[in-house]
Amino acid sequence: MPKGMGGMGGMGGMNMNNLMKQAQKMQRQMADMQTELESKTYEVSSGGGAVKIVINGKKEVQEINISPDVVDPGDVEMLQDLVLTAVNEAIRQVEESAASQMGKITGGMGLPGGLF
Repeated sequence: MPKGMGGMGGMGGMNMNNLMKQAQKMQRQMADMQTELESKTYEVSSGGGAVKIVINGKKEVQEINISPDVVDPGDVEMLQDLVLTAVNEAIRQVEESAASQMGKITGGMGLPGGLF
């Protein structure tokens, strides 16, 4: 047997059990994190507060508030842009929060984000 292969026999047993325990722990932490994220809400505004969006951790828009000051029938495009900007920013914040929480769980393991 080549010298470098001698230590491989020790990889079974305890190390495999430890790996499985770590994976189960990580899975529980991720489930808890998912529940926590889904219960959060995020409020985002655009146009200096002219349009406000409230979104939850499931990326479901809960509220859209539009200031009457920006409702101009002659400039519907501006209002559409403000709503679009606020919704996209709200989604980005939810995703950033989820990625940050995932990083806390996986630590320095270097696992790809979509693995779990």
